[in-house]
Amino acid sequence: MARWLTSSLQRKLSVVVTASMIVPLLALGLFAFLISSRITEQKTKLSGMDTLKQVEANLRYMLQDAENLSIFLIGERDIQQYLSHNEDHELDRVDILGRMTNLAASKKYIANIAIYPSRFDATLSTATWYESNNSSLSYPPVPSGEAVKKWTGVYPVQNYAGIQNVITLVRPIRSIHDYRPIGWLAISLDEKAISKGWAALGLGRGQGRLELIGSSGEILSSMDKSRLGLKLEQVEPGVTTLIQGGGNGTTTYGSGEDKRTLLYYPEELTGWTLVGTVPYDQYKSENRYILILTGCAVAMSAVISAGLVWFTVRRVTRPLRVLTRHLSRIDPERPLPLFRSESDDEIGRLGESYNLLGAHIQLLKEEVIRGEARKKEADLRVLQAQINPHFLYNTLSSIHWIALMSEEKRIADMVEGLSDFLRISLNNGQDYCPVEQEIAHIRHYVRVQSIRFPDQFVLHYIVDPALEQLMMLKLLLQPLVENAMIHGIQPKAAMGTITIMIRKDPENEQMNVLVLDDGVGMEPSKLEQLRISIVQTGKQTEKQLTQGGYGLCNVNERLLLHYGPEAQLEVDSRVGGGTRISFSIPILEGAP
Repeated sequence: MARWLTSSLQRKLSVVVTASMIVPLLALGLFAFLISSRITEQKTKLSGMDTLKQVEANLRYMLQDAENLSIFLIGERDIQQYLSHNEDHELDRVDILGRMTNLAASKKYIANIAIYPSRFDATLSTATWYESNNSSLSYPPVPSGEAVKKWTGVYPVQNYAGIQNVITLVRPIRSIHDYRPIGWLAISLDEKAISKGWAALGLGRGQGRLELIGSSGEILSSMDKSRLGLKLEQVEPGVTTLIQGGGNGTTTYGSGEDKRTLLYYPEELTGWTLVGTVPYDQYKSENRYILILTGCAVAMSAVISAGLVWFTVRRVTRPLRVLTRHLSRIDPERPLPLFRSESDDEIGRLGESYNLLGAHIQLLKEEVIRGEARKKEADLRVLQAQINPHFLYNTLSSIHWIALMSEEKRIADMVEGLSDFLRISLNNGQDYCPVEQEIAHIRHYVRVQSIRFPDQFVLHYIVDPALEQLMMLKLLLQPLVENAMIHGIQPKAAMGTITIMIRKDPENEQMNVLVLDDGVGMEPSKLEQLRISIVQTGKQTEKQLTQGGYGLCNVNERLLLHYGPEAQLEVDSRVGGGTRISFSIPILEGAP
């Protein structure tokens, strides 16, 4: 890892600058997370207190309505007259009961309105309850000093619809004439109607619990009906102490997984208290969401920052990398690549120095090449001067006539063929000749070789007549025919055949040349070695040249120099199946 980092200036700068940006981002993200966590808790408490205020307002409306209704009923004239009698009057009872039923039916949260006379045994009730588990709801005549209004705790009753939990307001009915107790009035509120809608308020995002606690610590109403009638201190030890003292507020109790936020709000009419609890797990889930959100924001910011840093550093170091690549890939056979700089800073000036160095090296290389070329030209001129064509032709002509005079026809034919062969080879110093002349050159060469190796080979010519007058580089076919004769035909026991085929390729205006023999062929390894030696033109060792293939390498090099890489030789061979050598050159109307 350290080596990977230190091996690149771009990586080092990117890592250092990115780290210097990511560390403050992480610190800022942590700070934002802590602040957001506290804000979330405060927001939950404020939202919870608003919920308790809303519930207290609805509860106060129900209780106040029940109080007002009770005041109306105990002062109603017909009820006063009915309770003042010493015996039950059925017609009056039915009429009063009907009006009470209408009042109870108009308010959904009233479960029952009941009147208990003190002077006779008759009960007026708007609901039919089969039994009651609350033994305190027997209302005998009591002395005036003990007749007080009170709210009972929650207790279950049973009617035709099943079990129903109610909370009852009980108050005495006194005569408006002498203020003596003449009966009792009971207005029962349905606990389910009181707690209706508490779950929809979403205290603590639906994870909280809301309960109504009586003045004695009894749970009067709750979202969890199994807790009704129980003492709060029994199910939540220590909570009663926390909510005592009046007023509203928030606090925390419990520890570990049982840790909760406690919210309490008193009801003024009855002294009851609304208590809400929110588990701390809710904060964990919300904090987890905030943590994920903060982490995503920090990660995105880090990625964007890293991208900007990488882009900036890459833009700064790219010229250095280009310059380094140029210097690391120097090819002695090619000029140094030009370094293009778009800035005038230190890197730009370094690139200018590199370009000056490359130009100087190229100039020196060209001077060396020109010197070597002049040296080769001088050597060639010396060699040509030593070979006097006219002297050579005259000498061969004299030998030819002497052989004829001595009736040595074979010697005469060989000397004549050699003379024509040399005349065409020299070609007055020209590099290009017609195709017809190149074929004639091969015929003279074969004429000489057939005298040397009689009855060992036969040569076939397949030449497109339209190509005979077109120009081609001279001395291309002779090395190929010689290679086929020496390496292909001579090792063969029987007579061999060499075919020269020159055709025109109509698709790309190329002249296709093929030299084919039916000799012994080559092993795949030797063929591969020959192909490699041909490709590595000019790089063969002395040992490789002495093992054969020099003529093919020379032909391939001349093809590359005069026609380009598309004209290089293609060699294919198999053992016992002969050898195939081909190349393609552009069609030329005249010598270039």
